[in-house]
Amino acid sequence: MVFITEDMIKQFQTLMAEIDEPLKKTFQNVHQGYPTEAMMRFLKAREGNVSKAHTMLIDCLNWRIQNDIDNMLAKPIIPTDLYRGLRDSHLIGMSGYSKEGLPVIAIGVGLSTFDKASIHYYVQSHIQMNEYRDRVILPSASKKFGRHISTCIKVLDMTGLKLSALNHIKLLTVISTIDDLNYPEKTDTYYIVNAPYIFSACWKVVRPLLQERTRKKIQVLSGSGRDELLKIMDYASLPHFCKKEGSGSARYSGNGTVDDCFSLDHSFHQQLYNYTKEQAKLVEADAPIKQGSFHVDFPEPNPEDSNIAHSIETEFQRLGNQNGLSSSLRDIKINAD
Repeated sequence: MVFITEDMIKQFQTLMAEIDEPLKKTFQNVHQGYPTEAMMRFLKAREGNVSKAHTMLIDCLNWRIQNDIDNMLAKPIIPTDLYRGLRDSHLIGMSGYSKEGLPVIAIGVGLSTFDKASIHYYVQSHIQMNEYRDRVILPSASKKFGRHISTCIKVLDMTGLKLSALNHIKLLTVISTIDDLNYPEKTDTYYIVNAPYIFSACWKVVRPLLQERTRKKIQVLSGSGRDELLKIMDYASLPHFCKKEGSGSARYSGNGTVDDCFSLDHSFHQQLYNYTKEQAKLVEADAPIKQGSFHVDFPEPNPEDSNIAHSIETEFQRLGNQNGLSSSLRDIKINAD
């Protein structure tokens, strides 16, 4: 684990003092009043190498300017039916807070289909959630809990994970690369729940390929993870798929009320969607809100990510061959390419 020293921070601060005004402006949306903490995140992502961390941050700031990321929260995805389709096919939401005040982000990895829109809409939606988390949710959590909060917890539901997930590798690699390069060290811990055999087999292959700092953040829990997660969050903050004592995804909470945090009807998504529409009105004044996806430049994946994606694909193919599914896997690979 890299230890960030005061000298590293001072060197970084000296370099950042020399950047141009446009970069300084977008950096404000990155650090949200805590520039030193932001620089520390980039230092951790580059193992304490000041030069590499500075290059990474400058590349991030240029990416933000070139793709108008500062205004991403003023670009709602409309009409509502299209956005509902995104929410129904990319299962992600916020279920509450940990006892320490960290937002709990739930992700339905196994049941996400990514089949309701183009890749650009999914990327736009994902970046909007990142920006809303960093510029609205985390500052609000800091105020609520009386201390600076800059990270979240993610609970990944593997219910329904199948070999057909190979279809999603390209999109997931794009999203992962955007997060790694532009939103580093924003997740405190990843909890894996409801893991089927196919995940366990792939995890054995992928785990050794991960950097130590990433590997230490990932915990694979038994079944729905309910008992373990209740040690760090209250029942009300549990994602709906963790509220069963055994394994398997739960669509409803124990009292019979719908609390699916993936749904557009959930309070988190309603607040986020209304926020983007209000921001659009402020930016566009009396002009109508534009329809259509907002294209973002896709960064080249890190060699490490490419290696992991290849390893997952190879392992899926091996599992498919074991089950006599080699022909369907070939079709999946063609579609993924």
